Amino acid sequence: MRINTIIAAGALALTAAVMPASAETYKLAITDVEGLERLQTEWGAFKAAMEAATGDTFEFYPVSNRTAAAESLRAKRVDFVVTGPAEYVVINKLTNATTVVGLSRPDYFCAWVVMADSAVVRPADLKGTEVAMDDIGSTSGHLCPSQLLADYGVDPLNDLKGVVHTTRAVAHEALKRGDVAAIGVNYMSWVNGIRGKDDSVPPGSFRVIARSGDLPNDLMVAGSHVDPAAVDAIRAALVGDKAAIVEAIVSVGGENDKYRGMDIVAIEDKAYDPVRAMYITIGHPEFSDFVGE
Repeated sequence: MRINTIIAAGALALTAAVMPASAETYKLAITDVEGLERLQTEWGAFKAAMEAATGDTFEFYPVSNRTAAAESLRAKRVDFVVTGPAEYVVINKLTNATTVVGLSRPDYFCAWVVMADSAVVRPADLKGTEVAMDDIGSTSGHLCPSQLLADYGVDPLNDLKGVVHTTRAVAHEALKRGDVAAIGVNYMSWVNGIRGKDDSVPPGSFRVIARSGDLPNDLMVAGSHVDPAAVDAIRAALVGDKAAIVEAIVSVGGENDKYRGMDIVAIEDKAYDPVRAMYITIGHPEFSDFVGE
């Protein structure tokens, strides 16, 4: 009897050792994608690929804006959020969320563009002029161009005559008309989108006077309430099955075209210190609110 008991106990222990950990169900939000229907259309394949890679279940949690995403993380109503660099810095400050993986985009940098016949040949020449940038709070269209000016000795808050925050298309036309001296843009989005579709002037009509280094990645973050061991396991699964994850993101097209050529990489918080410097440059050193929202 004692031998049988020992054998049975050993068998149970062996079974427990080889059984995988129980699957979990998590809530997933994507900033800048409103409504469940858009989430399903644009990120449904990504969710399915994550479930296949991790063995866990992810349920979409729609958020109306970046503030709602942060509040939902803090209230533990959502577990994981896919967001951008500027958003992460604030979310991390407000919720102590941690990085999971980076969505590394190729050629993700900002630039200052002028007309080819402009007298402006360097950023310092923009002092006293009016310029245009993308929406307030945009990583590549506002924070990065502002920092780029500062890197060349131009205070974006005090040395310019004015800054127009508008859409990339409107800024492009304003530059051509001479309404602004330069535009600060996400360079590849401008080249592949607005400039690439403009047949009224040749591409050589424009000139870049400064460009940044590549920006930190978009990323997925985990709420501080999520078990760190679970976060590590999910990170390992996503990096290990990156080909399927990437395909799920880029196959959708549309807004996700910006991720073509991307990689899934492990990322640390310190990689976002350059974005924190950008917030300081535009006069928001506390990182505690979403600029422009």
